[in-house]
Order: sequence, then C-alpha cells, then structure tokens
Amino acid sequence: MIRIDSLTKRYGDLAAVDDVSFTAFPGRVTGFLGPNGAGKSTTLRLLTGLATSSSGRATVLGRRYADLPNPGLDVGVLLDASAQHGGRTGRETLVLAQRTMGLPDAQVDAMLDLVGLTRTESRRRVRDYSLGMRQRLGIATALLGDPRVLILDEPANGLDPAGIRWMRDLLRSFADDGGTVLLSSHLLAEIELVADDIVVIGHGRVVASGATHELLAASGTLVRAHDGEALVSALASAGYRATPGADGTVVTDAGPADAGRVAFAAGLPLVELRSADGTALEEMFLDLTADDQRDPHPIGALA
Repeated sequence: MIRIDSLTKRYGDLAAVDDVSFTAFPGRVTGFLGPNGAGKSTTLRLLTGLATSSSGRATVLGRRYADLPNPGLDVGVLLDASAQHGGRTGRETLVLAQRTMGLPDAQVDAMLDLVGLTRTESRRRVRDYSLGMRQRLGIATALLGDPRVLILDEPANGLDPAGIRWMRDLLRSFADDGGTVLLSSHLLAEIELVADDIVVIGHGRVVASGATHELLAASGTLVRAHDGEALVSALASAGYRATPGADGTVVTDAGPADAGRVAFAAGLPLVELRSADGTALEEMFLDLTADDQRDPHPIGALA
C-alpha cells in the first residue's frame, strides 16, 4: 500500500503540503484530486523521492521510495510524460529502463504491445510523439517491471476518447489483480468511473477522503418540478437543504425516496428524480475547493 503520514513541505513561509495523511490500499484505485497549486504534484514528488519533506513520512510497500533496492520492480511512476528525453526513440527509452532494472529483452516488446505502440512508432524520436503517444510510452515504462504499485499524475492528458477508455480499463484491471493505484487527474468524470476511493486536497491540506460511493452519496439528490420554488419550500419545511437551479431543478440533501415523498405530500408533480451522480463529483470538488478556485465568476459576469 501507499501510506502518507502527516506529510509537510514548506518553502519559506509557504506550506505547499500541510500535514497531509491518507492511505491508498491494494486492490483499489485511489483518486487524488485538487485544483492547480493545491499540493498534489508536490505530494507525489515527496512520495517518489524527488523532493524532501519538511516533516512527516511517505512510504510505499512499507518503505521510503529511496530505500527500495530496485524501485521499478515495485513501483511504476509516471509524473510527467513530457519530461522524457526527446532525442531517444520510444524503444530506446524502454530498453534503457529494461536494462537498468535487469529485465529480459522480451519485456520491451511486451510493453509496446500492451500500450498499443507499433514497432514503427517505437523507432521514432520521442520529440516527434504526440502527447497521447508519450503518455502510452510513460505507462509502458511504469509497467515494465511488473510493479505492485502505480503512481500516476494526469496519465490521460492528450489521449483521445478511445485512449481514455483504454487507460481506465488498464487501471481497473491492475487494481482488480491486487495492485495499488494512486491516480491524480483533472478528469473528474473519469475519476468518478474508475476510483474506489477519493482524496481531495486544497491549500495543501486534505479536505475530504473516503470511499467514492460514500462521498458521492453525500452529494445529494437532483429533483425537478414545474414549480421549483414550491419544491424548495416544501423540502425546507421538511428539514432538508434545497438549492434551486434552472428550469425547476433542485439539489437537496434528501435521499431520492425522501425527496419524492415530500414532493408527493406537497402535491408537486415531479418530472425528474435521481441521485446527483452525473455531476456529483464535480459539485463536491467545487464545493470543497471553493477557496482554491482561480475562476470564481461565471463567463456571463464578464459581459
């Protein structure tokens, strides 16, 4: 597993990571979310030994990353697909990693096949790769040593829809086989689909963590009636929170059954009633990280 205990990183008076603690468990995909500048990348750099913490501890499989004798055999890491050496070919990149880890030559072709890079593509210079191809090469490098843990930062950047689906299935399969996945991403819809657990960070601190279904269940219910104001009033009178939206839509902390019961008692016909799962993660993320948002005003406010 991955364990982060009271991890802190200070740059002068700035706490980029401030007393962060969480665990990523085997057999599960843990989504690591937060706005730009919230401390996600710094946390991953501390975890993988690329930066030194001011205090606290980060371990993988019970050891600091720097103490692993041959890290690639235990942990696959992809933090920046664009950081790969542009002058090498894709195959040379993998061969170098393969020889460094002491792996058989056949592992290179196996990984190229796994990530969908052709032999012709593997002979091209990395500088000529699209971002999506670099991501596939980075994943191939991370998986080369058949590790038990994957630490990935925005691995779906640059992938087309088919590539994103491929990435999701790959991570799901890895976790289902007992592996541990720590996945940082801004693609909230993908995190919602693949993550078993979610950790949300803001201003360098963990603001929420837990099983995905539990966190999203707390995001509420979406109800829509022709008379949205009356529906808000009825839910409020019944002791529930209710936030009005457009076209009579209301988001409430009442469960679907309770929201339907309240609307029925008030004589309000409903045209929509469902868990707010379609946008639940996005709403939860925006609510929890509101102080971090760089774009607090809607586009219409600029007119």
